[in-house]
Amino acid sequence: MLIIIHSETNQHTIAQNLGRSEYSYYFVLKEYRPVLERLGRVVEVSDPQTEVDPLYLECLGRGEPCVFLSFSPPHRTPVHLACPTLPVFAWEFSTIPDEAFDGEPRNDWRSVLHACGAAVTHSSYTVNAVREAMGAGYPIVAVPAPVWDRFAARGAQLPERPLSDAYSLTIKGLVADSRTLNLNAFGPADLRSGDGIDFASPVSEQTLVLDGVIYTSVFNPGDGRKNWEDMLSAFCVCFRDVEDATLVLKLTHHDAEEALSDILHHLYKNQSYRCRIVLVYGYLADPDYEQLVQATRYVVNTSYGEGQCLPLMEFMSCGKPAVAPRTTAMIDYLSADNAFLIESTDELTAWPHDPRKAFRTLRYVTNWTSLCEAYRASYDVAKNQPQRYARMSAQAVSSLQAFCSQAVAEQRLRAFLTQLFERLAAALEAPEA
Repeated sequence: MLIIIHSETNQHTIAQNLGRSEYSYYFVLKEYRPVLERLGRVVEVSDPQTEVDPLYLECLGRGEPCVFLSFSPPHRTPVHLACPTLPVFAWEFSTIPDEAFDGEPRNDWRSVLHACGAAVTHSSYTVNAVREAMGAGYPIVAVPAPVWDRFAARGAQLPERPLSDAYSLTIKGLVADSRTLNLNAFGPADLRSGDGIDFASPVSEQTLVLDGVIYTSVFNPGDGRKNWEDMLSAFCVCFRDVEDATLVLKLTHHDAEEALSDILHHLYKNQSYRCRIVLVYGYLADPDYEQLVQATRYVVNTSYGEGQCLPLMEFMSCGKPAVAPRTTAMIDYLSADNAFLIESTDELTAWPHDPRKAFRTLRYVTNWTSLCEAYRASYDVAKNQPQRYARMSAQAVSSLQAFCSQAVAEQRLRAFLTQLFERLAAALEAPEA
């Protein structure tokens, strides 16, 4: 079997595309690739329009099954290729786009999904949304990015250390630390570059020392779904007088000033507090990322919805319990056994790529009071209930193994692709009407 793969962002463009639309599909492709290589030969193409069909015709000539996996949302998936094409996509809203808008017929995802005949996504939540629009029998499978094996192995090598221990990370980029930052430089009028942070000339390398009860969140601050404002304000209020509570925000974005300026303004607005807020913008080499994971007691998510949430899955695979809402894709792997769950309510919103901003779907709004309660309860467990924390840590590892291990991904993809080729073969053998 030949499996052709493509993502609009690739290893050559990822640096400048961080934080841009659909950049995360590259990371999903990377995690899928080792599993796909167990199923057949894998060829990555840079231009599907010119490269896919010649490869398919070669396979056709020698009787070899061939499929093209387009790691992209349906409205960016080609539908005119001769090669069987499957979109591999994430989605975190209650309905899929079922209207053509902005002059693009593919914005009605039903037309793309019908043309492709099958699809791959990452959660049971998305499977249900697709089948609501396409019919209960539509061929679609939930295969999360299989991150568990890599991060569980890292977690096994990171022995638990006392809260009193300090962790040192080497950061290549910018660090804004509330313990040392002059927050009055970031007032409501503007952000004065140079008063504590020089966006134009960031430090090469610097050392960040972390200690205490550390909460970590990894996200793109320009992604309107992440709702970091509630995460930050609740933390500042809950731990206003708690010096050993630290929130680390690892920011993923292509522009330092754009990534940091709005968060710095919110830090200014939420004064004063004795807890510590650390913003990290820049590259973390694997050893330092592992140090951040090891230092972390809880991984935090307060988003309006997730297609799968790779950082949450990675930290939990390493045995870090979560503070997060059990909505959208997170329904599949969060529970009261491995997380402090945040209540939420649904509200109307628009599909993110719809320029009309028409209310057609739902997102899930964090209950701020519930978030505060989750922060306080999790802090108490970290400080005073080591046995319960250990149980939650073990549950995080086992839950994510069942959700996003390579073994699970291989089993689901193998069965799904086998059924796909059986349907294609049956269609070719069927007599013409």
